[in-house]
Amino acid sequence: MSKFNTATNRPALSSPVRTERTPSGRTHEGAPGYARDAKGELFLLAVSNMVGENTFYEKAGDRDERFRDLVHRVAVEDGAWMARFLPWLRGEANMRTAPVVAALESVRARLAAGLHGLNRQLVDGVLQRADEPGEALAYWTSTYGRAIPKPVKRGVADAVRRLYTERGLLKYDTGTRGFRFADVIDLVHPAPAADKAWQGELFAHALDRRHDRDRPIHDSLATLRARAGLAALPVESRRAALADPGRLRAAGMTWEALAGWLQGPMDRQAWEAVIPSMGYMALIRNLRNFDEAGVSDEVAGRVAAKLTDPGEVAGSRQLPFRFYSAYRNAPSTRWGHALDRALTLATGNVPSFGGRTLVLVDTSASMTSGAVSERSTVTPVQAAALFGVTLAARGERVDLYGFADGVFRHGMGRGASVLKEMDRFCGRVGEVGHGTRIAASLRRVYRGHDRVVILSDMQTMNGHDGAEVTGAVPERVPMYGFNLQGYRRAAMPTGSGHRHEFGGFSDASFRLIPLLETGRDASWPF
Repeated sequence: MSKFNTATNRPALSSPVRTERTPSGRTHEGAPGYARDAKGELFLLAVSNMVGENTFYEKAGDRDERFRDLVHRVAVEDGAWMARFLPWLRGEANMRTAPVVAALESVRARLAAGLHGLNRQLVDGVLQRADEPGEALAYWTSTYGRAIPKPVKRGVADAVRRLYTERGLLKYDTGTRGFRFADVIDLVHPAPAADKAWQGELFAHALDRRHDRDRPIHDSLATLRARAGLAALPVESRRAALADPGRLRAAGMTWEALAGWLQGPMDRQAWEAVIPSMGYMALIRNLRNFDEAGVSDEVAGRVAAKLTDPGEVAGSRQLPFRFYSAYRNAPSTRWGHALDRALTLATGNVPSFGGRTLVLVDTSASMTSGAVSERSTVTPVQAAALFGVTLAARGERVDLYGFADGVFRHGMGRGASVLKEMDRFCGRVGEVGHGTRIAASLRRVYRGHDRVVILSDMQTMNGHDGAEVTGAVPERVPMYGFNLQGYRRAAMPTGSGHRHEFGGFSDASFRLIPLLETGRDASWPF
């Protein structure tokens, strides 16, 4: 009888998040825990780290210190890898604070080690919004003082040339910022970009504005001049200006600025005037306000069209759970379909599996305690459910279960509304206890499936029989752990054979799974 040459034999493959083969420690709940290599641990932590946020098993300070230590180590050992990773983390993975912190800490570690190449590029590559040069300088000075190394200054100056515009100044140069645009300019001394003839005048205006110098706005700064014209209107005549949305757009008027400028209510007229110039994130944050103000169906239709435009979704860089937040905050029927479609576009890397797939979503206490960040109301279990329900909606034959101490089955049809099914799934959280028993749950529900996907923080409890997660299903069956929190220890050995681990709050890491499914080794997604 053949032992190896069988119809069910699969090629052994490798993936980038690698662990040791024998556990050297324990998970936070006492099961055998496998240490990852530095890059793997940093990757999983970075794609889920909001910085300065407590998680169930780690205090914010401990988590941030672990993050810094990993960044320092990898930046010195392989700066080229870091130079590829951080722009991807800021861009495709849609993380904001973690890549900024990682870039600055990388430069600090590399300078201490006498390494001088790449440092400027590391900083420039992660600054993607006009408020982020100030954010980077605020982090550095609050952590290490006012002595700022030249590579940091030059990287910030490169970003300033790319990012500073009239609209950026109007939106982000406010008195609530510790570093105003002028403060950044004073510190890093950027030369205006060669292809932006107006930028030198913009820098000069930012300095005048910061230092209360009453000088006329240069003719080349049309948006700033238009805003000054609106500001000069008497308060009693400002509402009449709402009849010309184009004038508001030309003046870079945001909805936040409009509310203060009107000195009156944001009613239907005000919203309908500013909606044409609102950005994607501003739209999804204000859907409930649109309903309460009674915006017309025609305007709502234009909002829905923008929400479901593939280019707009891609450009918005919204993490998928933001659409669930919007759905919960604005439950009216006129937004549901648009948000479902937008979420589908935002999870384009989540695969559509053939064959039979078992998906387990962790509903234990560590996944339900606290939001993913202080600015969010979404919990890790909701983020996990989003991906689990998405897999079930797309796959051919997917068995979706929630698990903790026990398991519950969530039946749904292919092509179902992800948002509605998420609500239904999350309504059952707590039904089967609060522990994390991955191995026991797998043994209860595995029935010859072609693959297994586990969405969890992977901090499994030690089973009553001492069994490990990796042996809970046959060795030949691919098992993909999708890690939502990035804790130090893994629940199973990963990176080779048929055991692999990915993670994060975006769909970016999912792109590795189709490579493994087609029998190809998967490298980093950047």
